[in-house]
Amino acid sequence: MNYKDSGVDIQAGNAFVDRLKLKAPSIGGFNGMMQVPRGYEEPVLVSGTDGVGTKINIARVANDYTTIGIDLVAMCVNDVITCGAKPLHFLDYISTKKLDDRLDDIMDGILKGCELACCELLGGETAEHGRFASDIDLAGFCTGIVEKSEIIDGSLIKKGDVILGIESSGLHSNGYSLINDMLWRHKIMWADTPELITPTRIYAPLVQYLLEHIPILGMAHITGGGIPGNLPRCIPDGLEAHVDYNSWNLPEIFSKVMLAGEIPEEEMKTTFNLGIGYCLVVPEEVTKDAQVMIDGHGFKSHIIGEVVCV
Repeated sequence: MNYKDSGVDIQAGNAFVDRLKLKAPSIGGFNGMMQVPRGYEEPVLVSGTDGVGTKINIARVANDYTTIGIDLVAMCVNDVITCGAKPLHFLDYISTKKLDDRLDDIMDGILKGCELACCELLGGETAEHGRFASDIDLAGFCTGIVEKSEIIDGSLIKKGDVILGIESSGLHSNGYSLINDMLWRHKIMWADTPELITPTRIYAPLVQYLLEHIPILGMAHITGGGIPGNLPRCIPDGLEAHVDYNSWNLPEIFSKVMLAGEIPEEEMKTTFNLGIGYCLVVPEEVTKDAQVMIDGHGFKSHIIGEVVCV
């Protein structure tokens, strides 16, 4: 017996790492290192981890793994920036049944995601598990940095503050267990819904720009649980977010899914982002300026609600 016969090809793994080194020269050691940037009086490191969940199955159905790596970076980075942190570096973990060309496509997506997030791919791990793995699974890890005195924790939010919703690019990477079930039951067809593979938007550069120009009191990345499950996490006790779901137009993909699956409205709200991928809480007087800046970065935004007393 040998390792290759049991499903692990060391030579293929080494070849994969060699190809990756050409794209990301800093990768290859037992760890990754980065010096803490200068200019911080009390730097605080902020870390987050996430995965792409069952959206990986959509990549399999589409036979297109070129964008799922962007999703992986986005899901981690968009969480880290909600406290005002600037992303520094990213690491990935890929578990696979067999090393093949899909891994190169995934890594290209991860590198593109890091480029979009203005952070460095510092390292990672690719594990070939042979017949003991079902197929491919992805996880990511991001670290950012923020000045201690500039951490955004929602504590300054008050009654009357405005909630801005920044549009998503679609479903992002949440609700795909339901989507996969619908595909399996033929409620929807991949040929009719290719937008299911559209990658998650990365909001990091936009948020960094906004932080330099306007006061932001709270932020929320709208992921699993939708707006009801995520926006309240940045609102202090005694207050709540009042959201008007009629203040923006529901993107077509959500209408398709809702009608095809006969999904109740409340279920849609707690499963999907419904077209809002990221929320900001800002003072009313800076709302117009914020929207102009958001628009200038190629994003659309809507005033979706306000902060009220409980």
